[in-house]
Amino acid sequence: MKRITLLCCAALLVGCAPADEEAAMETATISLADVAGMWQAQALPETGDSALVTYEMVATESTEGWTVTFPGRAPLPARVVAVEGDSIVVEVGPYESLLRDGLMVSTRTVARLQNNILVGTFVAHYEAAGADSVLRGRLRGMRVE
Repeated sequence: MKRITLLCCAALLVGCAPADEEAAMETATISLADVAGMWQAQALPETGDSALVTYEMVATESTEGWTVTFPGRAPLPARVVAVEGDSIVVEVGPYESLLRDGLMVSTRTVARLQNNILVGTFVAHYEAAGADSVLRGRLRGMRVE
């Protein structure tokens, strides 16, 4: 009974929210055209601001032609797997890890625009067994073109 009362109160509060608060609760939408161009990006740990890896990303207005280029390496194709709400989901790999010698890695990044900066999170899956086969972190990117 307490749960029903709490749910009813929550619904009432949401239903009575002023129009400006309702607008703030709406999720912005993103399109591939919003991020088309070249980005200088950093993969960061979950906490802290020291870059694990820097790279360039080329984004296009379609799902074709996206690439990620690490320093001293050939461009890698990036796959746009979803564009939903305020986020774009991009996968890269498998490719040879820059952080762990001799291991292959695949990454999945969820990115969005925030004040013209590309921000988001990533999950790197290493082709190795064990607890350290997954690395989670953050993305920060600045448009250069």
